[in-house]
Amino acid sequence: MAEPRTILCVIGTRPEAIKMAPVVRALQGSTWARCLVVATAQHRDLLDQMLSRFGIQVDCDLNLMQPGQSPSDLLARMLPALTNVCRAETPSALLAQGDTATVLGAALTAFHQRIPFGHVEAGLRTGDLAHPFPEEGYRQMVSRIARWHFAPTSGAAAALHAEGVAPDQVHVTGNTCIDTLLHTIGTLPAPPIGGQRMILLTAHRRENFGAPLQSIFQGVLRVVERFPDVRLVYPVHPNLNVQTPAYTVLGGHPRISLVPPQDYFDFVDLMRQATLILTDSGGIQEEAPALGKPVLVLREATERPEAIAAGVSRLVGTQAQAIEVATAQLLEQASDYRAMSDRSVSPFGDGRAAERIVEILRADLQV
Repeated sequence: MAEPRTILCVIGTRPEAIKMAPVVRALQGSTWARCLVVATAQHRDLLDQMLSRFGIQVDCDLNLMQPGQSPSDLLARMLPALTNVCRAETPSALLAQGDTATVLGAALTAFHQRIPFGHVEAGLRTGDLAHPFPEEGYRQMVSRIARWHFAPTSGAAAALHAEGVAPDQVHVTGNTCIDTLLHTIGTLPAPPIGGQRMILLTAHRRENFGAPLQSIFQGVLRVVERFPDVRLVYPVHPNLNVQTPAYTVLGGHPRISLVPPQDYFDFVDLMRQATLILTDSGGIQEEAPALGKPVLVLREATERPEAIAAGVSRLVGTQAQAIEVATAQLLEQASDYRAMSDRSVSPFGDGRAAERIVEILRADLQV
């Protein structure tokens, strides 16, 4: 039997751990691959928490995070560190997921070292480099480098084709976050029945810092004050650009719970219990439809239009009035709520994305 092919999986943030965990497990369960997990630790504590919960052992920890780091500072440290790992391990492929500085650094390193790069969750686009920033730019740059584009949907694949990516390099696999979500749901106890209606909020995007976040918080505060049977749960990101306005606007209200960032399993349980979800996150736009939870997207643009086209998500922006109106409509109009909570509509996959990715790698590397 031939020697196993070394595959490096580079992970830097909590969302990347969530979405790469199924790929790592699938590679580790194969007979042909030697999977090595490289942690950049772009987000140190949140990454460690997630990898531990999934039982993923880090083989090489670059430990790059520094207080107040900028993306440029991070990349300046990441490129030489990843280069040293690649020279030591001589991998057959390098994989990374999503749209962070870690993904761009991994792709650039692979390009410089002439190592084939696989982009998990490829082809997401808004077409606007400012929304989301800097993620949209990272996605577009990585797509010029990747050999394997693992697109979560046919729409993402079409975006890559429109940019001139060769069709035989684009593979529609579904999104690995659905793999993780379905696995996690199977481990949780039955949710409680009854009680107040609950809105789950997540808001932390860099492009929303400042006035947009202030407006978001004013909008959700109006909703809670308008509906006495509604409570709000908001896991507050540790960044002071988020924490300061969150506690200023929302702190102290008896039906608003400002809680620390949640363990993934606990957060899935919150999503499962929520009446509806307001978010500027990317991954939640994918996960919530699989749980039958309506999503109001607190952004000016989204790179995940499939959920909007399917009617299970709505782009509302960051203006307080628009947020109040859209949320109130779902809380007051049962028919509108039912239309957006159809659990049979899950545009982002069936839970077998990692299995497809690993099989594509095996076939293309001719193992």
